Amino acid sequence: MDNTCHCSVSSERLSNPILFNILSQMDNSKSSQNSFNYTSIPHRCNCEQRRTVCLKRPSEICKEASAVLVKTVHFMKNLPAFNQMPPNDQFALLKNCWAPLFILGLAQEHVDFEVMDTPADSMLKKILLNRQESPEMEREQPTMAGVSKLKSCLKKFWSLDLSPKEYAYLKGTTIFNPDVPDLKAALFVEGLQQEAQHALSEVVRLLHPGGRERFARILLTASMLQSITPGLISELFFRPVIGQADLLELLIDMLFCR
Repeated sequence: MDNTCHCSVSSERLSNPILFNILSQMDNSKSSQNSFNYTSIPHRCNCEQRRTVCLKRPSEICKEASAVLVKTVHFMKNLPAFNQMPPNDQFALLKNCWAPLFILGLAQEHVDFEVMDTPADSMLKKILLNRQESPEMEREQPTMAGVSKLKSCLKKFWSLDLSPKEYAYLKGTTIFNPDVPDLKAALFVEGLQQEAQHALSEVVRLLHPGGRERFARILLTASMLQSITPGLISELFFRPVIGQADLLELLIDMLFCR
């Protein structure tokens, strides 16, 4: 896939003349500043799907997202089979499944949200503050493409109108993923996933006797979950709340704090 930005230099200059002038001045003076290369600084791309975004109502949505995350961890903690696994396997499954589980939680709780462009002055601040890269510049930033993929996934789940039991068993199939690397109890995990899938199919059959394709549609929609990165979820919903903290470390504390 070609990841090259096709925005023209002229359009960048017109859309952000202050930033363009600053970068141009840096380029002209780089002979005396060999240790600095402005091309290493991430820029806001004008391409529709590449532009960085943030929540429109962060205070409200982050609060709802945090509640969903707490429910997600509690769901895992309350599974007897999960608690029987070696701690390393629990950690591996948590690392692999927390984001898909969280998205299922957003769908189940019908958490809807809107985004807007990231404020333009944030890039100027990064350039002017000693020209040094910060942890924020190294992290994955939410883009319109990523958010569109997430919202599309949520809409598909909402169109299915899953029952609480369907969500519960679908979460079970998501947690117990035998394809996670280095699992010591991989066969046990595989058996649990098969049990969860069977239970889900039985619930679907009972609740929707005429919906023969519903089970396949649920699994097909669930396959979209792995295409949404944990980084997008962390930065969009939780960075405004946790600051520089590592979300995975916080999840580990929540999960193993009995």
